[in-house]
Amino acid sequence: MISLDGFISSLKNLANRRIGVVLALGVASGLPLALTGGTLQAWMTVEGVDLTTIGFFTLVGLPYTIKFLWAPLMDRFVPPFLGRRRGWMLLCQMALAICIFSTSLFSPKETPWLIAGLALMIAFFSASHDIVVDAYRADVLPAHERGMGAAVFVSGYRFAMLISGAVALMLSEYLGWRVTYVLISVLMLTGMLAVLWGPEPMHDSKPPATLGEAVVGPLKDFFKRNGAVSFLILIILYKLGDAFAGSLTTAFLIRGPGFSLTEVGALNKGLGLAATLLGALFGGALMVRLGLYGSLMLFGILQAVSNLSFMILAYVGKSYLMLVTAVGFENLAGGMGTAAFVALLMALCHARYSAAQFALLSALAALGRVYVGPASGFLAEDFGWVIFFLFTFFIALPGLFLLWRMKKNIESIDVPWDEKTQLDE
Repeated sequence: MISLDGFISSLKNLANRRIGVVLALGVASGLPLALTGGTLQAWMTVEGVDLTTIGFFTLVGLPYTIKFLWAPLMDRFVPPFLGRRRGWMLLCQMALAICIFSTSLFSPKETPWLIAGLALMIAFFSASHDIVVDAYRADVLPAHERGMGAAVFVSGYRFAMLISGAVALMLSEYLGWRVTYVLISVLMLTGMLAVLWGPEPMHDSKPPATLGEAVVGPLKDFFKRNGAVSFLILIILYKLGDAFAGSLTTAFLIRGPGFSLTEVGALNKGLGLAATLLGALFGGALMVRLGLYGSLMLFGILQAVSNLSFMILAYVGKSYLMLVTAVGFENLAGGMGTAAFVALLMALCHARYSAAQFALLSALAALGRVYVGPASGFLAEDFGWVIFFLFTFFIALPGLFLLWRMKKNIESIDVPWDEKTQLDE
């Protein structure tokens, strides 16, 4: 049973040095993302860049999808300062600050391809930073802090995306785009200070001896564990129902019940973000008591059931009370599920290969989100919104069934810090 004292004790982890550093690293990871996406697109649109060029600029986000290709290099090679994880983080953050500042010196209308090159460099160093931050988080957090660590990282990441997205757009109207980019480059100091303050992993393993080992070793190590293939299937299935429902939520709210753009923006985006952050923090706190398996199961069930709230909204039509209920419930459950899911990925990583393993596992997890779009559109168009959201509930059940079957496997990786270190070695 979860006591109030236990919950409060879990929240006190926020004052923990490791947790504080992970929060700041979440901010540093989230800041660059919008600068190569929506914010840059807005700047180009205001400057009068043609739509064809803007369309080509969407390709600069490619490094985020293929970052697993160079992740082994960040396992294998060690910078000459601050160790294998903190050294790479500092180098990436310095490169990001320089590239973001350099972007402020040029105009996307006058030098579009120079801006494209800088945007590609920002995306590359941002993706590389994500690789090593994920590895550091997996290495530095003991089992009882993984849930809260995942929660605060997601919170910092989302908050930073808000700053470099919505806040940057508002600042640009008063200060101009160039000053806005300069300010965001200065904010990268948040991550640099966190790196300098951050502790080294207590039991950091030696890096792979060769580049060949860095490439092959993560796969060999992963497939040595019991239930390796089942873990891979679980990673794809666990958030699949959530991904199906989320792929068309905005379109449903506008074309289904008929809410206005302002209503969708304020409630679905604004309330949704707040509920996601609250869910992540609440879920991270509960994980200390529930453990990894118990959290994955409870939060997974809540994720599945939350999709039914949108089915009810589709059935009753335009109801503000039901809209607030559905958006709040779905994002709260999704935030809790995300905290547990990221903790699962961390638990599956060996400290020797955590950069490559986390990058590969997270890329696998993204498959569901990427490929559900076409199927979602087909289901909604042919069967209607009520049946669509009912289907998203059922599509979540295979993952929960597999999770139940894998209880012993999951409990075997959710072990205390010292014991996990002995197993890894």
